[in-house]
Amino acid sequence: MTQKVLKVGSSAAVTIPKKSLKELGLKIGDEVRVAVDAKARVVSIVPARALSSEDQRIARLTLRFIERYRKDLEELAKK
Repeated sequence: MTQKVLKVGSSAAVTIPKKSLKELGLKIGDEVRVAVDAKARVVSIVPARALSSEDQRIARLTLRFIERYRKDLEELAKK
């Protein structure tokens, strides 16, 4: 399916057909993630779902690790 890029203020927009919204399980007001692969000239739009409790736990542990070992990680990155 082909869609046009529309001007919206100083930005641009592409509409998502109702059928595609339904297939993705999206509704008006839902948040989505937009990823751009400039090399392949591809834009992907995926539902931005809340993280599971396990993913949230992993994110917290990772942040603590980075905070605790920031200086060491920065030194390693220089090598």
